[in-house]
Amino acid sequence: MKRVWKLSDAAQTELLLQRLQRHSSKPKTLPPLSVFTLTKSPNHSFTRDLCAPATHTVFPTLVRLLSETLTYPDARVRKDLTQKVSALRDELLENVDDLDKVFRVLDEKGLCLFRRHSNGYAFVELMKQLGSRPRLALEVLNWRRRQAGYGTPMTKEEYTKGIKFAGRINNVDLAADLFAEAANKHLKTIGTYNALLGAYMYNGLSDKCQSLFRDLKKEANISPSIVTYNTLISVFGRLLLVDHMEAAFQEIKDSNLSPNVFTYNHLIAGYMTAWMWGKVEEIYQMMKAGPVMPDTNTYLLLLRGYAHSGNLPRMEKIYELVKHHVDGKEFPLIRAMICAYCKCSVTDRIKKIEALMRLIPEKQYRPWLNVILIRVYAKEDCLEEMEKSINDAFEHKTSVTTVSIMRCIVSSYFRCNAVDKLANFLKRAESAGWRLCRSLYHGKMVMYASQRRVEEMESVLKEMENYKIDRSKKTFWIMYYAYATCGQRHKVNQVLGLMCKNGYDVPVDAFPS
Repeated sequence: MKRVWKLSDAAQTELLLQRLQRHSSKPKTLPPLSVFTLTKSPNHSFTRDLCAPATHTVFPTLVRLLSETLTYPDARVRKDLTQKVSALRDELLENVDDLDKVFRVLDEKGLCLFRRHSNGYAFVELMKQLGSRPRLALEVLNWRRRQAGYGTPMTKEEYTKGIKFAGRINNVDLAADLFAEAANKHLKTIGTYNALLGAYMYNGLSDKCQSLFRDLKKEANISPSIVTYNTLISVFGRLLLVDHMEAAFQEIKDSNLSPNVFTYNHLIAGYMTAWMWGKVEEIYQMMKAGPVMPDTNTYLLLLRGYAHSGNLPRMEKIYELVKHHVDGKEFPLIRAMICAYCKCSVTDRIKKIEALMRLIPEKQYRPWLNVILIRVYAKEDCLEEMEKSINDAFEHKTSVTTVSIMRCIVSSYFRCNAVDKLANFLKRAESAGWRLCRSLYHGKMVMYASQRRVEEMESVLKEMENYKIDRSKKTFWIMYYAYATCGQRHKVNQVLGLMCKNGYDVPVDAFPS
């Protein structure tokens, strides 16, 4: 299964915590590098996809935390600087379509501001505020690099920020170039290492993650931080390398580093990906015992995992803990819970599904979810709800191409004896290009026959011919019993003749002794 390589909110956030995690003493000797060889574990040969499309951009969190780790002289100075940078940002955004004007604004108003704050505060703050425009931020970074030779050299924080933005727009080569440039200027730190490690991870380059970690371990004056190990744990978890993930967690303990909430969240995510629910619960209970308590991301992760695994009791329990956060915000999670109810046969699942559906606005329509709802409503014979979902599908031009779904629909109409509604649906399905199958027409024939509407039943045969659906043995048997019930003996004999002609068995009561 194709793995989606994107940082979770937790991973993104803690990539910037390295400034808070530095240690003056050298950590204990690490195990051999072979411990972190990226070969797939034989015990975990399959992948369960617990991911969903991200609901928001991930890197702004990184950018925000980087600036928050910088130490400003006082709150007043920081506020004043933030306002000045905001004014500069607004002017840059006004000219975003013309790079020449962008550079002119930077020359006229940015240069003096950055020189007054040669420690990098102003530039890092600008990069933070350009978080929603990563490409513009990199153009500003390139401008800053050109200015570095005129008395305002770049700082390690500025390089760290640039590496992260390069990773965000999938420009790994630029991220590596910035890292090398920082190294050549003796600005290589655990922050730049972690930034590049995160960029590689974001772009799914696991081999480069491994290689960079090896280079880091060779550094005499730079030691891996908790952020480094957390990134490795996330990488190994996504690759189903549970033994490697656990080895990295053990190295954290051996290196006298303190695991944080991101560490445990990555472990939970890794165990979920490997479908190891006992381990998931073990880590969760470990967090509840302290000193690192679960955070909102932990609960959201558990909620998604239990929804995918179909563990409804645990899912509902976790949902109650974060209901205030999920409702109206976490639409992918709400959809995951709806799918969980659709897969499980619980007595009140329709009621619970409807309650969750009311939390999703119309603009969040998803074709695949609508088709799932059609099937569930059909199986539960909720005709009104099923037809509402069918109408939604027609309005959004969603096509159903699965025979099993179409059979569920016709079966529901059959059990509800709603032949006219089935006829209307079938007409719309034919026009919309939905998957047609013989069962649809047979169901309509049987219902027409049961109501002695022989002429309408015969019109179904013409519809089948129009869509090149051949008559089968079952088709003739339906015709036989329909004509026999209505007392049309001459047509019964015609059907019997056609059955014999096509080599089909005839009903045992066709020729009474």
